[in-house]
Amino acid sequence: MILCVAGNPSIDRLFEVERIAHGDTHRPLDFVRVPGGKGLNVARAAAVLGEPVMVTGLLGGHAGRWLDEALGAEGVRRRFVWGSWESRSSLSVSERATGMLTEFYEAGASVTAEEWAGVEALAVELLPGATWIALTGSIPPGAPEDGYARLIVAAREAGVPSAIDTRGAALARGLEAGPDLVKINAHEAEELLGKGVEGVEGAHRAALEIRERAGGEGHAAVVTIGADGAVLVEPDGTAIHGRLYVKGRYPVGSGDSFLAGLLSGLHRGEEWQQAMGLALGAAAANAEIPGAGRLDPERARELAAAHPGHLLLSE
Repeated sequence: MILCVAGNPSIDRLFEVERIAHGDTHRPLDFVRVPGGKGLNVARAAAVLGEPVMVTGLLGGHAGRWLDEALGAEGVRRRFVWGSWESRSSLSVSERATGMLTEFYEAGASVTAEEWAGVEALAVELLPGATWIALTGSIPPGAPEDGYARLIVAAREAGVPSAIDTRGAALARGLEAGPDLVKINAHEAEELLGKGVEGVEGAHRAALEIRERAGGEGHAAVVTIGADGAVLVEPDGTAIHGRLYVKGRYPVGSGDSFLAGLLSGLHRGEEWQQAMGLALGAAAANAEIPGAGRLDPERARELAAAHPGHLLLSE
């Protein structure tokens, strides 16, 4: 199974309006609500793609109960640690007139060291049944910056490869622990490296540097660059760029669906380049349906099959 650790789950809401006018009252033309945050998006997308998934993390309050029930309705297996606070919410507003997306993300409630320790203990308990562990999303306020790093070490000791997709101090500390796969977007790479990441060449350079920080040989890094696809540096150092010439209106969650597709392919024993095709297909399929982490699995496979191939990049 793919074990997903959701660091900071959220109820993700998408409003569609014709146009945002500052100071006005808006009545959405359409509305979608899904269990979100990176970790839940990855779990839901991988489950839709047909992979066995288990998700864990922290939930709290009425919002947490809604998240738990909604995941169950989607058939996602889960085991959570519960807090006395309310799980957070996030809002995306899509303008039909312009195609632009405006996003509002709560930081989330502050958690105790004991609550986060419970997440770590539960994840370690679940590791023996995992083929991958995915550590995704922000670390909640109050949790230790090395929370993901400790789980990377525990996973390695259990013989389970790890993937990380986060930002800031949690990402920097995670890299020090040597994850098998790092998947971040260009903006997160810029924050990490302290320099611009422009286009395919910039993503390639960033992926190479991130892979070295994660441990070099035997480790992989992916930098996604929106509609321009992604650059992957494989564990053996092979670097490829792939993209699909399909762009949907709802990109929120596409990066999470990309990781879900990549891990799904690797879980099935596919080679990295083949798995990346499914990752790109899942990301594009996600962008065609409103709501993060929602995709048609057949559409994802159709797009993956239509992928024109990868461009081999030199160091």
